[in-house]
Amino acid sequence: MELPSRWVFLLFLLLSSTKAFGSEVDKEEFQEELLLKPLPDRKVLAHFHFETRAPPCNSNGLHHHHLFPKSISQMVEKFRVKEMELSFTQGRWNYERWGGFDTMSSNNAKPPGVELWAVFDVPKEQVDSSWKNLTHTLSGIFCASINFLESSSMYSAPDWSFRQASGSLRYGMLPREAVCTENLTPWLKLLPCRDKAGISSLMDRPSIYTSLYYSQRLHLTSIASDLEGLNSGIVLEQTLTVVLHPSRQRTGLTHFSQSYLQPSWSLSSIFGRKVNGRCVLAKSSKVYLQLERGLVSQLKKSENYGADYIASEGYDGEANFELSVNPDRVIKEENSRNGISSSLLYEFSVDKYSNSKPFDLGLTWKFPVIWSCQQAPLHASRFLMGSGNERGAIAILLKSTDLNDSSPVANSAIDGCELRVNIFQVVPWYIRVYYHSLQLFVDDQLKAVGAFVEKIHVMPSKDKISPGMMEMVLKLPCGVKSAALTLDFDKGFLHIDEYPPDANQGFDIPSAAIGFPDFHTSMLFPSNESERKSPMLSKFQESSPVLLYTEVLLVPLTTPDFSMPYNVITITCTVFALYFGSLLNVLRQRVGEKERLLKSKVFYWFDLHVYSAPDLPFLPPFAAAAKTGRLSDLLSRLSAKLRGRSQEPMQSPSESSPSINSKLALKVLLMAALAVAWQYYFG
Repeated sequence: MELPSRWVFLLFLLLSSTKAFGSEVDKEEFQEELLLKPLPDRKVLAHFHFETRAPPCNSNGLHHHHLFPKSISQMVEKFRVKEMELSFTQGRWNYERWGGFDTMSSNNAKPPGVELWAVFDVPKEQVDSSWKNLTHTLSGIFCASINFLESSSMYSAPDWSFRQASGSLRYGMLPREAVCTENLTPWLKLLPCRDKAGISSLMDRPSIYTSLYYSQRLHLTSIASDLEGLNSGIVLEQTLTVVLHPSRQRTGLTHFSQSYLQPSWSLSSIFGRKVNGRCVLAKSSKVYLQLERGLVSQLKKSENYGADYIASEGYDGEANFELSVNPDRVIKEENSRNGISSSLLYEFSVDKYSNSKPFDLGLTWKFPVIWSCQQAPLHASRFLMGSGNERGAIAILLKSTDLNDSSPVANSAIDGCELRVNIFQVVPWYIRVYYHSLQLFVDDQLKAVGAFVEKIHVMPSKDKISPGMMEMVLKLPCGVKSAALTLDFDKGFLHIDEYPPDANQGFDIPSAAIGFPDFHTSMLFPSNESERKSPMLSKFQESSPVLLYTEVLLVPLTTPDFSMPYNVITITCTVFALYFGSLLNVLRQRVGEKERLLKSKVFYWFDLHVYSAPDLPFLPPFAAAAKTGRLSDLLSRLSAKLRGRSQEPMQSPSESSPSINSKLALKVLLMAALAVAWQYYFG
């Protein structure tokens, strides 16, 4: 029996679509990794890295994702996002103690608050509208105030100092944005296993939010597969970087040695949890322990470590430290610069662990060791000068770091080279910076700006329209000890509706980005490890320029007395309450009601005690008067004496009511006039 041609065609479409969907599912990948690294100041760095890849859409232009988050895919397609990065950071990266010349600090050290930048694949006239829609979408996904960046006074468009994007880049920061679990939970929902299984299960909220530094980052890249860029794949990279302070354990060493002994720690001690196996949807799940170059160099010099330990690339329990779990393999970085030791990476695979046998990596130090991280060519800091609420100055200070003779800066200084420094700074519109007042001090001596500035781009701020932006490239001699830039500014005035609830705390100026385009960081691994290298290690092998962020400045502005409206409202309400209360009380009472009530009570008392006892031997005068009918006259005299007035003849209620009614009418008319005047002038 032959099938109709229509059914054959439908069966062919079904088989082809099933094949396409199956191939697309096979291409979707998710990998999870964790990097642990001891720091010189007795802290521990934990860096979570998750990568999800989505293939290009099928021939019908549709995406059918099984691992990749659908909300991110739809956002990229709708707003034509070519590249984007969003970070939530709490605390500030310590460049002096935690390093400033490595891939970790250059890529994952972010400024406090929220930082968002995006590159769009749309015409230039549509970039601003795409940016506004993107901020609203991200605000809804991550439960944050990112939608505040939609205003043109909150974002900027750098040309070349931050990233090369030919006018399609938008950059914005919210320095005061608080980071909490409401931002972490949506971030975890983008993972296939969330925080229920795999390495992400270590993210205990009390542990990570009490850390010294916390930064969650989301970076996505759209990879075009055709010339028009319509059919593209997406690479989503999620990282979480925390700096933890492990608890100190007692040892048998002396107090001097114990003060320099690194604290012993384990996953269960710093996170309160263990890893019960990998995420079933992850292609690979690995944990790395890194010993940086400075630490390896000090361990080589120690007689307790030995040079044979480094050469063998194996694990030795008799070394300066002891691991609770034997590593699967040891990766040694290739030495790219003379005189600098190579870092070591101990790799642990989580695939072979389960609930019955959880993974709990621990590091125990046996002997004290002191080392330092490699620093950036210059240490950057920023501060305010001046006093008062009218004007001031912003100063950026660049100081030379203590580098050894084998560093690139020291080698270049001998040849008389120049050190290039990129400075990117954005200030709010209410900080009116006078860029013509730029002054440059090199080694504490005032220099001509044109002699050291290679390139500069300035966009002055416009009130309530756009912030001020400065992009600059400095050329400094490599042997410079210090360099400082100062800019004068005036403080503007805000409308009362533009002040935040905590206006007396001050206003924040976002961090400035300091880059060194001539210096790049990367980690080189042997070529035979290329087949097994992870996405995180691949990221470390990419050459990235050294980038630093300065402090967030707090500027006090002239703030109105917000208590005055409260005082006015309180006094006004009190006056109105007293006036209307007394007015209603008078309107509700009848004329002479109190007098009649008092007389009735007095007559009742006399009737009960006086008239009911006629045989009393002695009656007081007011009782006799009451018997003779003169009680009312006696009461009127008594009230007149208490008031200090002369006795007036009694009036009937009908005679006094017209005067009282006229007074009430006058009060009502006066109140109505006041209400009309208030509405006219203040309504």
